[in-house]
Amino acid sequence: MIPLHGTEPAGPLRRGRRLANRRTGRPTPGPGNPGASIHPLTPTPTEPSAAPADRARPEPVAPAVRLVPAWEQRAAQALSFLGRRLQGNYAVDEFGFDADLTENAILPVLRPLYDKWFRVDVNGVEHIPAEGGALLVANHAGGLWALDATMTAFAVHTEHPAHRFLRMLGADLVFNAPVLGPLARKSGSTLACSADAERLLAAGELVGVWPEGFKGIGKPFHERYKLQRFGRGGFVHAAIKTGVPIIPVSIIGSEEIHPVLGNAKTVARILNLPYFPLTPTFPWLGPLGLLPLPSKWYIEFGEPIHTEDLDPEAAEDAVTVFDVTDRVRETIQSTLYRLLVQRRSIWR
Repeated sequence: MIPLHGTEPAGPLRRGRRLANRRTGRPTPGPGNPGASIHPLTPTPTEPSAAPADRARPEPVAPAVRLVPAWEQRAAQALSFLGRRLQGNYAVDEFGFDADLTENAILPVLRPLYDKWFRVDVNGVEHIPAEGGALLVANHAGGLWALDATMTAFAVHTEHPAHRFLRMLGADLVFNAPVLGPLARKSGSTLACSADAERLLAAGELVGVWPEGFKGIGKPFHERYKLQRFGRGGFVHAAIKTGVPIIPVSIIGSEEIHPVLGNAKTVARILNLPYFPLTPTFPWLGPLGLLPLPSKWYIEFGEPIHTEDLDPEAAEDAVTVFDVTDRVRETIQSTLYRLLVQRRSIWR
């Protein structure tokens, strides 16, 4: 029988074409695929390849940068810190200040208190010099804890672009405490005396002083944000003698962490303390009463009061010292009143 036109041939020829197409990978010609080659071994025409000079060069691919998670960075820093401590590869200055311990162990512990509990807002940090000595003078409060000094030191180190350390001047009661004393020394504090202040300022350090002292910390709540007497102006004497600027610092929020409602003077005498505060929570709630209330804080660093133009001998002039002291006190007091008017609430 003669096959009809256009039909697929049967038998060995059909199987041979399939075999040839399996070898070449080309489609089998037929009615369903008219564009296929008639001969199974005929090569399929291809596009002429471009000359090597005309080919587009591939763009260089930058190597992928692996982003290190924050927890890995913290873990690496902690291991590096422990390694330095074990090897003794750290420095302590003549006042007992351990910068490595302060930056890697003490300040990180204070961050939740600064960021989450008191939610501190800072203004005027540009008035703090990037280098050289300066004296920071602030109002003082707190009732049970003088946390305003700690929060100010934290703000100076974290908010200032140079990340400078604040060397705080404290009362002898602080350094006589069993645990608090050595810790205060290691974090940069030293005794509040003119000799130490002058040595630190002459060395180009930032020095912080709270001249109200215990009178400011323990004042009753109805006298909040009313500055007490600034002592005899010893801090001004040190600033004039070393020729450094004085930066007034105003702190809002520290009066409300432990509102002082009364003073148990008999208990204070027995315990040899300057005062024994009675607050809404202490001593009635026991250890829980030591927890500060979460008031909203504002810290403002004012414009410097310059002493560079004064003769160092003016430090021995009582009138000059009194005038500068009074100017610093009035600047802080007026700033406190302005911040209190602007504050929306004690808690936010």
